[in-house]
Amino acid sequence: MKYTQLGRTGLKVSRLVLGTMNFGPQTDEADSHAIMDAALDAGINFFDTANVYGWGENKGRTESIIGTWFAKGEGRRDKVVLATKVYGNMGADGPAWPNHDKLSAVNIRRAVDASLKRLQTDHIDVYQFHHIDRDTPFEEIWQAIDVLIQQGKILYVGSSNFPGYKIAQANEVAARRGGTIGLVSEQCLYNLAERRAEMEVIPAAQDYGLGVIPWSPLHGGLLGGVLKKEVEGGRRASGRAADALADPATRARIQSYEDLLDKHGVEPGEAALAWLLTRPGVTGPIVGPRTAEQLASAVRAAELELSEELLTGLDEIFPGPGPSPEAFAW
Repeated sequence: MKYTQLGRTGLKVSRLVLGTMNFGPQTDEADSHAIMDAALDAGINFFDTANVYGWGENKGRTESIIGTWFAKGEGRRDKVVLATKVYGNMGADGPAWPNHDKLSAVNIRRAVDASLKRLQTDHIDVYQFHHIDRDTPFEEIWQAIDVLIQQGKILYVGSSNFPGYKIAQANEVAARRGGTIGLVSEQCLYNLAERRAEMEVIPAAQDYGLGVIPWSPLHGGLLGGVLKKEVEGGRRASGRAADALADPATRARIQSYEDLLDKHGVEPGEAALAWLLTRPGVTGPIVGPRTAEQLASAVRAAELELSEELLTGLDEIFPGPGPSPEAFAW
């Protein structure tokens, strides 16, 4: 496994990030523990979760599964760079009780203590804002974060789903306050089929020294050989992939993508991950395996070298939007 620095920090993280969103809803505790053990064995040291994972009545379940895994000992916690998130409503479905969601100082304090309890640890390495909060000023957010850092409860702070201007705003406020390192990572939707982050989010992250952590690298399975699976195994696409394939133009594009990779003898899902690892500013994509076999495929992708011919072909099928402002202006 290869490693890199997380943005402008001295923190070394693996080029693959283990996503845990399926732990609980789709993968039971025993299998989740086995996947985490296999990830460590493969050299993956960067684990990502969120307080809301588990969803519905089971919000927090995923963090709890990670916590019971840490409790097994044998150096598990010390080997992991642990990232979780705050923002969502942790109560029952429906409107949140006032101050029980988003990024007020009150909720940040409450949420971090609850996550630490579920995770059975005394600190979170990278605490991430899951979404922008239009109602809370960054001065308040950073004040709350400073206290948590001083208490040793968190070490670094990242963002998720932030537009470029909010990355800039957050770090400019941090710089004015002094003593706050600001955001060190941005977790965004980015893959071959969804490249809008290249316009402003990724340039902002690079300019401010944030590591970019793409989520949904296979775009909901669309880039994982979905058409090939239909033909060979009768597995029909579902969710976001099925919606996308309902469009004839998208289906034709995915067919071209799979044909190109078949010509080069590369598995589609592995190629999609390997492509992200060639992109400027990318720390590593989040992979969310439901099985050990899916994890093994992701690890192979991390060692895959894509030829210039293949990279050119991928750009022809999935052209990026171009830089801002040239993408929409002269």
